[in-house]
Amino acid sequence: MSSKSIILGKRKLQKESTRTRIIATARRLFAEKGIKATTTQEVASEAGVAHGTVFVHFSTQELLLTAVIEEFGRTMAGRLHQVVSRSADTAQALLAHLQGLMESEDLYARLVVEGGTLPPPVRTTLIMVQSAISHHISEIAERDMAAGKIQSMPVHLLFNTWLALIHYYLANAHMFAPAGSVLEKYGAQLHEHFVSLIRRHT
Repeated sequence: MSSKSIILGKRKLQKESTRTRIIATARRLFAEKGIKATTTQEVASEAGVAHGTVFVHFSTQELLLTAVIEEFGRTMAGRLHQVVSRSADTAQALLAHLQGLMESEDLYARLVVEGGTLPPPVRTTLIMVQSAISHHISEIAERDMAAGKIQSMPVHLLFNTWLALIHYYLANAHMFAPAGSVLEKYGAQLHEHFVSLIRRHT
């Protein structure tokens, strides 16, 4: 390998490392301060890069937020894909989803609360992430409906009702868990309640 190739390879790795650091920093600040309250200048300062470096990787704050959401989506989809491949049931799929949300609760709660105020392209990305999650859960739910394990219903209603329950608690964290994690406090109870509603009783 030539010295030029080695230099180019190092630069590429450094660029990827910087991009990853910017995304991780933005994700933390969006969660801590709020999405609309966080500036690219703050992201640059916390990430230890020049302000202009942020724009080298993300020409707008929209694109930076989109990258953060896409990273969240990839993690969630990967978790659910593993569940699908193990032939899990609907209860297990919903639990995997819940556990994934718990790991990113600080960010996800911000997306729930601020989602309606975000720019349309960012909202579209979030919808695509939710659609991918819905697809994984729906595959399992349809299988369980066919086997008579859960009640028959439109799968989009099953997922959206589950999501609405989670979102209600996250959006009202000040009532349910003002000093801690809503999903850590109520997640198991919400999961058990929802599964009992959809389970087919014989």
